[in-house]
Amino acid sequence: MTFDRREHIVEAATRSFSLFGYKATTMDQVAKLANVGKGTIYTFFKNKEELFDEIVENLIADMKRAAAEAIDPTRDFQENIHQALYNMLEFRMEHQLTIKIFQEGQEVGTPVVQEMIDRVEQEILSFIQGKVEIAIERKQIKPCDPEKTAFVLLKMYIAFIFDWEKKRTPLSKEEIAELFDLYIIKGLSWSDA
Repeated sequence: MTFDRREHIVEAATRSFSLFGYKATTMDQVAKLANVGKGTIYTFFKNKEELFDEIVENLIADMKRAAAEAIDPTRDFQENIHQALYNMLEFRMEHQLTIKIFQEGQEVGTPVVQEMIDRVEQEILSFIQGKVEIAIERKQIKPCDPEKTAFVLLKMYIAFIFDWEKKRTPLSKEEIAELFDLYIIKGLSWSDA
């Protein structure tokens, strides 16, 4: 029963943060959405920051699962990294909480929200870095700095998905894959072609 109530509070808080953002969400709103007294929330969470932190941890775990599901050991590094990045960024774009939080981060710059955005990005970078390290070990790509390579891969992907379409027609998944291959993967490839 305790776990169910706690989970119900987390779900209600997720809805509140998704609708109103971090800054505008209050514990009173969460209590109302969860249909519990505000004191009940404090039996599980010290404050709004701790509640938000749990939600972010759940979000990161779900995003990692989406990326891991994209990995197929029968495919090459290029296909796997493309699919994993696309799944993670698609996940981020399709989930109302991440949309609202990233919007708040850009428009308001709430410090707790900025920390969350940085954590999400760091988790994505760590995931990519791990895949780059494996690809180097398997000699699927040239030796390179995995951390810098992960950074470039992610930033280029973000640029193609988000920045490009601000003033242009959005690129298809296939177009992004071709550009990614042209500008990044061929440079990491062992072949001279």
